[in-house]
Amino acid sequence: MSMDGGTMSLAIAARPLVSITLPERGYRRLAAQFFLALGATLLLTLSAKTKVVLGPVDMSLQTLAILLIAATFGMRLGIATLLLYLAEGAMGLPVFQGTPEKGIGLAYMAGPTGGYLAGFVAMAAIAGWAADRGWDRNPLKLAGAMLVAEAALMTLGFAWLAVLIGADKAWQFGVVPFIVPDLIKVALAACLMPAAWALLRGLGFPRG
Repeated sequence: MSMDGGTMSLAIAARPLVSITLPERGYRRLAAQFFLALGATLLLTLSAKTKVVLGPVDMSLQTLAILLIAATFGMRLGIATLLLYLAEGAMGLPVFQGTPEKGIGLAYMAGPTGGYLAGFVAMAAIAGWAADRGWDRNPLKLAGAMLVAEAALMTLGFAWLAVLIGADKAWQFGVVPFIVPDLIKVALAACLMPAAWALLRGLGFPRG
């Protein structure tokens, strides 16, 4: 099967950033993907435990990490990474922001943050989907996709929290304090990914 230069350029442009480092196929590719996902779960854990004071709310860097991981890995590996992270938490590892202080394992995951944990997977899917289509080169397109990802996260988090404490309190405590900080993180992630691609192009990557 032949592929002309224009089609080849489009194929290269549509690949996520991680594709530059991965073997093309076979067990080595699977092994590389596994270790990348495992390393990313460590980054997610660190980001969950890292707090930044922004106004009246202590914010973690976790949603920023999720957006960057998904935009770097693409949809499939991004989703797999978040599922691995949730599996680690379900097994009782203290990988979440409130663990072990507020509980561990499935009991913690069924608590007030349960909807947000599910939203992490949705967020990774949307941001990764955008990266698979080359939107991670364009800050405006990527920002639009990441806003949708953020909305999906908030919707799932709010919905579950509303079941537990009611819609009014869920909106007041589970959505409103996070709107501005999360918009800042979306803007930051949407700028960092195109900047990373520009840097790599300046260094001569990717080579197609």
